[in-house]
Amino acid sequence: MDDEARKHWLAVLARVPRLELEAAWTPFQNQGVPEHVRPAESGMVMLRGRVGGTGDAFNVGEASVTRCALRFGTGALGVGYTLGRDRRKAELIAMFDALLQDEVHHAAIDNQLISPLARQQAAKTQASSRSSATSKVDFFTFVRGQT
Repeated sequence: MDDEARKHWLAVLARVPRLELEAAWTPFQNQGVPEHVRPAESGMVMLRGRVGGTGDAFNVGEASVTRCALRFGTGALGVGYTLGRDRRKAELIAMFDALLQDEVHHAAIDNQLISPLARQQAAKTQASSRSSATSKVDFFTFVRGQT
């Protein structure tokens, strides 16, 4: 698996509500108990912004984030990060990440979970963009003395 694919599925998983992740985990419950390399823990991160997207950086504020790292047996290290303090969600993301790195489970999880969720999230983003575009206002300025 390449880094871009992993970034993609981690981003998709981070945007899914925990209850959906719990339901999606049901078929994979027989994987055994994962070894927690880093148990789920919550902390704070500083959010940075830029004026106009390109200007000088400034601190917007802080946000809670929870992370977890684990592995099943001798498998790949799975990591999970999520905004907020939901430790179980970070753990579920890490468990899916670990299994997605395993070729035995990758296709099933990608077909049953990641691809449908990615399409659903993209459709929601497009609908939101279309809704916002209907209220777009274009401003222009006339300069005195010019015609």
